[in-house]
Amino acid sequence: MSAIGLRAPVAPAAGLRGPVRVLLRQHRRSLWAAGALLVLGIGIVVGLRIWVAVASSAERCADGDITRCGDGSYLSTYARSHTESYLASGGTAVLLLAGLIGVFVAGPLIARELESGTYRLAWAQSASPAQWLAARLALPAALATAGMTVLVLVYRWGWSGIRSNPRASGLSWFQSGIHPALGPTAVAYALLAVAVGALCAVVVRRTVLSMSLTALVLGTLMLGFGKRRYELWPTVRALGGDYPSGDAWYTESGMLTASGNEIYSKDCIIQANSAESFRSCLRNRGGITEFVDYHPASHFWPLQLVETGILLVLAAAAVALAFRVLRRRHG
Repeated sequence: MSAIGLRAPVAPAAGLRGPVRVLLRQHRRSLWAAGALLVLGIGIVVGLRIWVAVASSAERCADGDITRCGDGSYLSTYARSHTESYLASGGTAVLLLAGLIGVFVAGPLIARELESGTYRLAWAQSASPAQWLAARLALPAALATAGMTVLVLVYRWGWSGIRSNPRASGLSWFQSGIHPALGPTAVAYALLAVAVGALCAVVVRRTVLSMSLTALVLGTLMLGFGKRRYELWPTVRALGGDYPSGDAWYTESGMLTASGNEIYSKDCIIQANSAESFRSCLRNRGGITEFVDYHPASHFWPLQLVETGILLVLAAAAVALAFRVLRRRHG
């Protein structure tokens, strides 16, 4: 922490303006590094789109095929295939970035000052404990919201341009490596990371331990949502082999018995060694009518908004709890 940052007075009438200015001075190097990461992310997406456009001169068909059209084979350019692979991890990159934000808030921004005792100087210069914590929440929350919004818009532009190719693979909207980067969920994860980092810091008050606990909590939440995201909105059921068209997210399949009970495909996959033995297994269990549960592409926004709402509620709860812990310990 620089001496300039420590000596900067904070007038009561200034509200959060003074503490925020101090933070900007103290952590300007980290802010520059965060800005560099943002520019790098934007540059990667833009560069991939340019790479595909330049390599398109070798494509002989509208679907990106570089072999003879209509010959039954498909081969894309190196640029297109690798761009699809890179963009398929956009959501994972966004979650990792949110995790880094939370770890930074937990460690260098809050826990380090609580551990070293330097927070007392700020509180002695007319900044109350609540103002002190509010500034350490408001600044990263505002910057994370702005940065994530830009990343989401750029990523959607890059993803939609490559996904528009009918032969694109691995770029479905529902994939766990893509979905978090396509909408407001990305911003919600960043805000949750700020809140969880602050809560862990004021509870633990140790830099390394706070950072580790924040990473553990955020990792658990992100993994949990990734595994159970399909349950956030009711699925649609198709019967009798009437499979949906378009980019649908299949969540469950099997057969219904005469009484309407469900027999799931996963119960027969292990026992079956062919398609016919698989169907025989379902029928031997009483299956009559095939069913498929799925999310159509129109469920993208409901799933995004429900997940975003849950994350924001969790973030608000974490912030409220952080202020309560700080108030109990320091008044």
